[in-house]
Amino acid sequence: MRFMLFIHPAIEVEEGAWSPSAEDVATMERYNDELRRAGVLLDLAGLHSPSEGAAVRWRSGKPVVEDGPFGESKEVIGGYWLIQAGSREEAVEWASRVPNGGESWIEVRRVQELEDFPPEVQAVLGSEPGPAS
Repeated sequence: MRFMLFIHPAIEVEEGAWSPSAEDVATMERYNDELRRAGVLLDLAGLHSPSEGAAVRWRSGKPVVEDGPFGESKEVIGGYWLIQAGSREEAVEWASRVPNGGESWIEVRRVQELEDFPPEVQAVLGSEPGPAS
């Protein structure tokens, strides 16, 4: 099973761009290396500030683009890890190991796999639900 671990950092959206310290990056890189050595890490990335982003919402069936920032700071996703784990409990265990020096929190979500869908949906999807499967 694949799981996304989203980090919701303890930063204010209004701060705009932020840069972690070299010490914080080194600490996080040790965690990332642990995931690599265990063979569970599939992908990871940090994300730029919401002030650099955009949101596409549909109003009356038409897309409307809104420039960031948007949402409350508690809703900011600062980055993610995509891991392979045998169970939700294992994914939660990995999430609990993320170095956290503040009020950040980690959201754990299972990735939908082709076999999670009913047969008629699997037929529409073909062999894979997405490019990273």
